[in-house]
Amino acid sequence: MLKGYIIAGLILISILGCTNPMEEPKAPFPEIPAHLPPMPFPVDNPITPEKVELGRHLFYEKRLSVNGTIACASCHAQENAFTDSPKQVSSGVNGSQGQRNAPTVVNAGYRKEMFWDGRAGSLEDQAMAAFLNSTEMAADTFEVHKLLASAEYRVMWKRAFPDMIVTMHRAMQAIGSFERTIVSGNSRYDQYLSGQFNALSEQERNGMQLFFSNKAMCGACHGGPDLTDDLFHSVGLFHHYFDRGRYEVTRNPGDEGRFKTPTLRNVALTAPYMATGDNEKQLLLDLESVVEHYDEGGTPFSNKDKRVKKLNLTKEEKASLVAFMKTLTDSSLILNPKFGPP
Repeated sequence: MLKGYIIAGLILISILGCTNPMEEPKAPFPEIPAHLPPMPFPVDNPITPEKVELGRHLFYEKRLSVNGTIACASCHAQENAFTDSPKQVSSGVNGSQGQRNAPTVVNAGYRKEMFWDGRAGSLEDQAMAAFLNSTEMAADTFEVHKLLASAEYRVMWKRAFPDMIVTMHRAMQAIGSFERTIVSGNSRYDQYLSGQFNALSEQERNGMQLFFSNKAMCGACHGGPDLTDDLFHSVGLFHHYFDRGRYEVTRNPGDEGRFKTPTLRNVALTAPYMATGDNEKQLLLDLESVVEHYDEGGTPFSNKDKRVKKLNLTKEEKASLVAFMKTLTDSSLILNPKFGPP
């Protein structure tokens, strides 16, 4: 956990090693679709509309980066389901290139660990890590503190934190609070689940049945209300992983090549999906290519999930799977102004 301390009106940042316990909010905020679970939040960061509004401004605030060019929204764009599609890897300040593509923050409040390798235990920790990372925002904490304490932010800050104590940790709490409101649950698939059975075509319903069947087994990892098991798997991308994934966090050889299972909500908007082949250059740019990868059983690798094997799907079955995954797009999320820039 990252925690801010105030000394003579300025802040120092220290890095601690634990994650806050989580609890469910007692108030009906934010609004969550009835078929999704309540949104958990850290006990030291109760969610309020005022904190969310401050967080929305900070999410789009480029002046949080060292040269005023990168905001959270730079890599998590609303029109791309809060990813940086179609980039293979995310870019930071001064054109620096990251190692991976930024994952979506949609429904990220449900995640137990953040980043593809799970190295952060909360949205607050994830935001701070991006804020301090030299290839992402490379923030000058002294200058950022001056911005947050300025007249421009004073009214919003007082509403969110009435004691008016300004810290970077609190800024990350505000951003985390805003991100917890970015909830997707109104796709055509969700409408079908709510009883609107004409929301899906016959082909899409066939794809849904196949998706959750023992034949395709997509739902084994992409199940539940958010279409992810929230675990780490190797899906047979390479013979050798230059990016070793979860292993970089745990140092457990069994975690080499394992990455976080993403939610498939809005998946049609979040390409590229993965790279295959040992040169890591063969990008899968569309859902048809992803289905082909799993149908062929992936690349042999010691840690590959045993469920990734040849499926022998027909041409019609592949098309049905793709059609179903396209029903997971939530247009109301992409167009909702409360998630857009202030």
